[in-house]
Amino acid sequence: MSTLDIGQQAPDFTVETTQGTLTLSDLLAASSRGVVVYFYPKASTPGCTKEACDFRDSLASLQGAGYSVIGVSADSMAALERFTEKQSLTFPLASDPEHHVLEAYGAWGTYVGIIRSTVVVAPDGTVALAQYNVKATGHVARLRKALGID
Repeated sequence: MSTLDIGQQAPDFTVETTQGTLTLSDLLAASSRGVVVYFYPKASTPGCTKEACDFRDSLASLQGAGYSVIGVSADSMAALERFTEKQSLTFPLASDPEHHVLEAYGAWGTYVGIIRSTVVVAPDGTVALAQYNVKATGHVARLRKALGID
């Protein structure tokens, strides 16, 4: 597994999401400051639910600061749609069962599975922030602080 470094070109992607097919380019075009791409192990588990709800509850301020948000896991689209509906999530969740995006972003470990991670991609497509092995609880608050939103 190779993690991404600040300043490195972020891998482009095209994914199926709960809001249709999206590309990194689409998300960058819809934001002025960049895209928060967060990776989580499994929808509807306690830590992942907490993290997703924190992103949901902070979405207006993240968007107000110029960021788009997308969550990525290896879950099926059906599981993501149930999770989105149950938790009233208003940002896209992407299904990456083949681990293409997970691997490209360094969020997949052969022996450990999905590594809870967040990568912020700047408008020019480079990595502005890369955090790996983050804890679900309090992660969004720490991210907002790192982005200068709080």
